[in-house]
Parts: sequence; C-alpha cells; structure tokens
Amino acid sequence: MLTSLFSPLVHLFYPHCCELCGTDLHQTDELLCLRCMQALPLTHFQRYPNNPVAQVFSGRVPVQQATATYYYNQSSGLQHLIHRFKYGQRPDIATWLGKQTGYQLQESAWISSIDFLAPVPLNPRKEKKRGYNQATLLANGIGQVVQLPVYPATLRREQFTATQTKKGRTDRWQNVAIAFQANGNLSDGSHVLLVDDVITTGATTEACCRALQQAGARVSVCCLAYAWK
Repeated sequence: MLTSLFSPLVHLFYPHCCELCGTDLHQTDELLCLRCMQALPLTHFQRYPNNPVAQVFSGRVPVQQATATYYYNQSSGLQHLIHRFKYGQRPDIATWLGKQTGYQLQESAWISSIDFLAPVPLNPRKEKKRGYNQATLLANGIGQVVQLPVYPATLRREQFTATQTKKGRTDRWQNVAIAFQANGNLSDGSHVLLVDDVITTGATTEACCRALQQAGARVSVCCLAYAWK
C-alpha cells in the first residue's frame, strides 16, 4: 500500500518518459512507449535461413545461422537508441535491446542448439573510455531471455583497429583481418552465438567467425541491426 501511495509522488519528481518521443510511460513500460516500440522495424530474419544477413557471409565464411533483430535506418528511432548506448553513457538501453533480441530469438528453430554467447570484443582502450562493451551488454540481455551463458572473454582483440565507420568493404576487411583471436577455452564442436550491434559489410563479424572456427567452434551470428545499402 505504501508503494502505491508514494508512487505518484516519486513519478512527479522522476518522470518515466519514452526514450524516443518523450511521452509519459505506463508503469509496465520499461524504455519505450507502445507506439514507439511497435515502430521499431523488426526483420524477423530469425525465421528464415537464407535471409539477407546470412547472405552477407555466403561464400566468405561458413556460419550455421545468421540474423539481425532490426533494420537500421535513420527514420526508425533505432539509430538514436544505438547512438545513446554507444556514445551517451546509456548501457541500460543496450541491455534492454538485448532482451528484445532474445524475445525474437525465442521464435527461432535453432536457438536451442546454441551452447553460449560470445560478444565481439572492443579494443581495451575503447572499452575503458566508454566504460563497457555494448556487445557484451546486448549479449547479457539476450542471455537473460534465452537462458544461455555469456562468455565475454571468448574472443580478444590482438591489435588496435581504426574505426570502421567511413571505410569501404575492402578497407574494412584489411582493417580487422588479423585483429581477433579465440582464447582457447572452446571445445571442439561448441556452437557459439556471436553477438554484435550493427552489421554492414560483415568484415568484423567475419574475422571473429574465423577466429572461433579455427579454435574448433561452430558459429552463428546475431546482430542487433542490419544496415542495408
């Protein structure tokens, strides 16, 4: 009863607003209002083996499954959310989006074959500056929903790589080709779900897949968003 009495007062001084449109949220809403949440462009790729994310890796590196939860475009609001958790010190947004990804993965026919989740690592200097690795937070959110462990130390970056944002496909691949190594804690045949935020050319993800496969793992890929040209 005390909670119900004081809740309106707390809500007055600490407003609970939608991250995108600023409208007042219901107590059951966590980050977005229902309207903004429904506007996020789901791909449903997890239902279809030969989806556009899987095609990114076709003929390049063998992956068991590949998916992305949302389409990445400037009009959906997703760009704002990603920018907030990458550059605005909002790790809670990454964890929340990871949970939404987990709910989507529950619809797949293959998630039960995954042994554990491995986030794409950040360079230690970048992680120290940011305070966290957003891919680890996404993986944590997914793991909470699908009840799978997350092993952040599965992969490590061997060298600093310049930002990928303004590089073309060839430059991106050359930038990360030897940047990743598996830490040797994989058993032969482990099925690893590699987690990252946004996939464009797939160069970083491909390099991570190769490192995991060289250590004896089978790899599937899950990204938060798919940016298409």
